[in-house]
Amino acid sequence: MSIFSYLFKRRKNKHRGKTTDEELFLNEDIPNHYSSLLDKNLKSLENVFHQTSDLQKMKIHIGGQNGCICYLNTTLNKNDLNAQILEPLKDAFKDVETNLDIEKIRKAYFPAVAYEYADSLHQIVWQMLNGSAVIMINNSKKALALNIGGTEKRSIVEPSTQTIIRGPKDSFIEDIDVNIGLVRKRIKNPRLVFEEYIVGKDSHTRLSIGYMKGVVNEDILSEARQRIKKIKTSAVLDTGNIEEMITDTSFTCFPLIFNTERPDSISGHILEGKIAVFLDGTPFALSMPSVFTDFFQSTEDYYQPFFLTSFIRILRFMAFMITLILPSLYVGIITYHQELIPNALLINIQAQRESVPFPAVVELLLMEFTFEVLREAGTRMPRAVGQTLSIVGALVIGQAAVEAGLVSNVLVIVVAFSAIASFVSPIFNFSVAARLIRFLLIIAAAIMGFYGILLSLILMVIHLVSLRTFGVPYLTPVAPFKLIDQKDIFVRFPIWTNTTRPSYLKSKAPLKVKNHSKPVTPDKKEENNQNE
Repeated sequence: MSIFSYLFKRRKNKHRGKTTDEELFLNEDIPNHYSSLLDKNLKSLENVFHQTSDLQKMKIHIGGQNGCICYLNTTLNKNDLNAQILEPLKDAFKDVETNLDIEKIRKAYFPAVAYEYADSLHQIVWQMLNGSAVIMINNSKKALALNIGGTEKRSIVEPSTQTIIRGPKDSFIEDIDVNIGLVRKRIKNPRLVFEEYIVGKDSHTRLSIGYMKGVVNEDILSEARQRIKKIKTSAVLDTGNIEEMITDTSFTCFPLIFNTERPDSISGHILEGKIAVFLDGTPFALSMPSVFTDFFQSTEDYYQPFFLTSFIRILRFMAFMITLILPSLYVGIITYHQELIPNALLINIQAQRESVPFPAVVELLLMEFTFEVLREAGTRMPRAVGQTLSIVGALVIGQAAVEAGLVSNVLVIVVAFSAIASFVSPIFNFSVAARLIRFLLIIAAAIMGFYGILLSLILMVIHLVSLRTFGVPYLTPVAPFKLIDQKDIFVRFPIWTNTTRPSYLKSKAPLKVKNHSKPVTPDKKEENNQNE
């Protein structure tokens, strides 16, 4: 048995099958009896919430019956509570009608408020956890849950991780309903479908998947549903948790699922036939399946002229290769292949390295590690000082290291240029993959020179070819090569030529538009009409 099989083997839990009273009580498949006695229900709620400080109970009297409004004051807006519930109930205390049931109360006092009836204690608890206020009346067989709106939300602002020059400036926030609304705003189509799930045994977090009915591949959709339903964990706090649980394999540094906080990016992916995943409490949404080339593309590419976009696309691929192999090329040339450097440059480099006490590989790893520490420190520091620390720290440490004779000037240029090239990628977690593989290539170059670099790149390509994302080859449409999809991979053809969806998705509607021709000027249009 390999070490990986031993470490990650699923072992039988001796406590599995044993369920506590709280878990059994909150299980959606097991209904809980709702008593017609108000005091009994209130006591049950206190036991369920364990006398938490934010549980509020307000006694009321309607139609000759005692009642109570129960809610968690940390999950709803108190101003809305006063305006939509407490104000209308002021007149209820004067109501002397004795035949008022819960339905008549709703029609009389809350006709415009979103509501649901709850006939089990579990439903009441669930509604309160979701920000509703629950009205219970003595001798009533069900309760009234009023959804008056949640707590304060963060305003919609410009994306912080994926900046844009030309295009929409809005981004997702931590509220799932707002995020779905931002997508609905862009895709006004009844075929846009959202399915809701609850994930996390303890957190009970809302999750939604969105897709275009009649466009999405039903096999991929079915696979996505099955993987989401199989999620078994105590809590889900971010889409990163979902990504790790539904991805085809975790033993790779390349991201297999696309993540973004931009609504226009998710909307574009849904229109192509992909599936989007939204999670309550996080501003990042997922898109799947995602292939290797998706991480070199940005929605801004479709807002700029196609000549400029094509140039930037090629630049991104070149920057990825520079980040990946430039440091290892330096080690290989300095250690084994000095004959590749012109004599004048070689003499200059060796003169600079004359006072350096370390081999090239040690020198490079020292600077790479220092730069990674500075980059991480700049990311975690407060914004006011983070940028200053990254720039000034790199300049000061680099200059001091050169003057102290620890590294050469050429090495500082190599490390700085490869680090800057890593920022060209529009998706952050994809650039991280290049940074990690770079260290492996440096070690391979120190051992075998260019042969080590070439062997490592071959192994990396073999690994990429073996990857799958929801059954789709990760390197498609490059390997396997699909000619029809090349109009929007390394270069972007004009938008009016993009009439088909990606063939690797096997969409039910592969054709976007019919009879889409090149735009013509009014003079030529008149001339064509006359000729016809």
